[in-house]
Amino acid sequence: MLIQFLVATSTFLAVLVAFLLVCVRRSKHQFRESNLALRELSKLVDILPVQIRRVSQDGEPIYFNRRLLDFCGLEGLEQVQTIGGSRLATIIDSYVHPLDTGVFQEAVTSLSKGVPFSTRYRFRRADDVYRWLDVRGEPILDVSGTLAQWVIVSIDIDDEVRAVEALRESETQLRRLVDVVPANIWCSNPDGDPIAVNRRLRDYVGLEVNEYDEHRGSRREVAYQKLVHPDDVSAVRDRLSECRRTGEPFAMRYRMRRADGAFRWVEGRSEPFLDERGETRQWYGVLYDIEDQVKAEEALKERERLVWQLVETLPAMIDCAAPNGEPIFRGQQLREFLGYQLEELDGSPKSRLDATLDAGVHPDDVVGVKEHYAHCLATGEPYARRHRLRRFDGQYRWVETRAAPMRDDHGNIVQWNVICLDVDAEVKFEENLRLAQEALARASQAASLAELSASIAHEVNQPLSAVINSTNACLRWLEGETPNLPRAIKSAERIIQSAESAAEVVRKIRALFQQSVDVRDTTSLDGVIAEVRDFVAAETSRFSTTLEIDVEGDLEVIPFDRVQIQQVLMNLVRNGLDAMSSVHIPRLLQIRVYRVNEHVFTSVADRGIGVEFPERIFEPFFTTKQKGMGMGLAISRSIIEAHGGKLWAEPNDPAGARFVFSLPIPKCKAA
Repeated sequence: MLIQFLVATSTFLAVLVAFLLVCVRRSKHQFRESNLALRELSKLVDILPVQIRRVSQDGEPIYFNRRLLDFCGLEGLEQVQTIGGSRLATIIDSYVHPLDTGVFQEAVTSLSKGVPFSTRYRFRRADDVYRWLDVRGEPILDVSGTLAQWVIVSIDIDDEVRAVEALRESETQLRRLVDVVPANIWCSNPDGDPIAVNRRLRDYVGLEVNEYDEHRGSRREVAYQKLVHPDDVSAVRDRLSECRRTGEPFAMRYRMRRADGAFRWVEGRSEPFLDERGETRQWYGVLYDIEDQVKAEEALKERERLVWQLVETLPAMIDCAAPNGEPIFRGQQLREFLGYQLEELDGSPKSRLDATLDAGVHPDDVVGVKEHYAHCLATGEPYARRHRLRRFDGQYRWVETRAAPMRDDHGNIVQWNVICLDVDAEVKFEENLRLAQEALARASQAASLAELSASIAHEVNQPLSAVINSTNACLRWLEGETPNLPRAIKSAERIIQSAESAAEVVRKIRALFQQSVDVRDTTSLDGVIAEVRDFVAAETSRFSTTLEIDVEGDLEVIPFDRVQIQQVLMNLVRNGLDAMSSVHIPRLLQIRVYRVNEHVFTSVADRGIGVEFPERIFEPFFTTKQKGMGMGLAISRSIIEAHGGKLWAEPNDPAGARFVFSLPIPKCKAA
């Protein structure tokens, strides 16, 4: 636009000069007729928006119009001081820019040739600022056609020159920017033929724009054939044609040949430049080399495929959940086990988590599973639990579920990773093993009892037989016609001796059972309870039971037999687990140790079915279990009483039973 303006200005100046020349010629003719016409012409010359001067053939100034005088800051031409008798020399020295004196001298030299000229130079204004002028000169010929004077017209174009320079600088900066920007940039005409590329793209492909000019096709076809991979040419051509037709932006990945002949993946993007009428004037595009990115993406996809394959083929059921526990992914093993997809739960009014637990977990286990899972979600603790899970065929199978939180760099939980193992066979094996162990224990107890009974019978049988024999003899001596009192007395004495022998046997047997009571130490109760907790850990997990232990500090009891007290606790704990095996409420077993006055009390409370006969259960051979022997609580009471304490049972609040035994504290502590 600026170039067009300057061309129009030049044309205007040429027309103006011609007009002035005509006016001058007419003015000379009219001057001879009328001074009035000359004054009118002078006013016209002064008000014209151009600087006008008349000079001689050698360039010596003759006349300046008012515009030029005001520009130079002069009242009249006579104010121009002469140097060496020449006003021209003064003007060159005082007003022409030192770098432009050569151009000015060339214009002065051309005056003698009588040919119109046009030039530009910088001229000093009244404020001492040099400004660019566009200068044009036309010769004035006299009647005979001889060169008489020159009329020179100039116009201040400094703003236009500076604007053009700024535009050129801006274009240069833009070109530099386009060349150094880390992208391959191109421009094409509306038909798609390349018309410009930046330096980076030229270096990348090794071709200049003019090298796309070949007779056999358009520039774009040459670009397709030389640069685009043969397998991608058709797709790229079709997509670009569609974008040019619709005006949609172009975006596509394809392979392009580099200058070294290697094909590399690039991402091409381009958009149309529209004029005021909305018509496409040009297409501007950019190409990014994404070869490394594509390779990285392919490697990532391959790793993702391998990880996915690993997850899907692991011999375990995998599950992932959101921080609130909602399932977001299930592995193939778990999907096949349950027989449905996660998406099938979206129509349910319940959340995915509640719908999954209610539909899959055994009714007897679901409450405990929900409470445990909710606790872990709230605290971030890892989850581990065994419960029964419904398989797709409706069969409930024992599974072991473990979940651990995955956290970000700030420690916030972003996901729960869950693994579920089918341990039904293991649980059933453990149950069968436990039953076999119990049966073996009962058989061993029965065998031991039978052996003990036989031993006792053998030991007691001899003195009892002697008692019977002596008694019979005594009766015979007394039943005779004449009682033989000496013989009878002798037999009675033998009876006493045999009875004492039997009593001694019984005493020795009792001493045999009581000899372990003498092996006592000052072991703390909390240590015994800790061992019991470890012994029954597997059973509490199998029964989905929570074990709570509360032991007061600084408790000391009299020395006791560690093994016997441990057996008492084991018996009470196992009885509590058995009592809760058939209930559906949350199973809780509480062990509490506390002191009251001179005794330390240990209670084992369950939430089972309770005790129907709280006193009879301590009787030997009385049992409420189908396969029990009825000796456990009887022996436990005997052990506690042998230690100077008591053992009893009472109802537990809100449900179940509570067994309590006491042990005395040392007398010094009681005092």
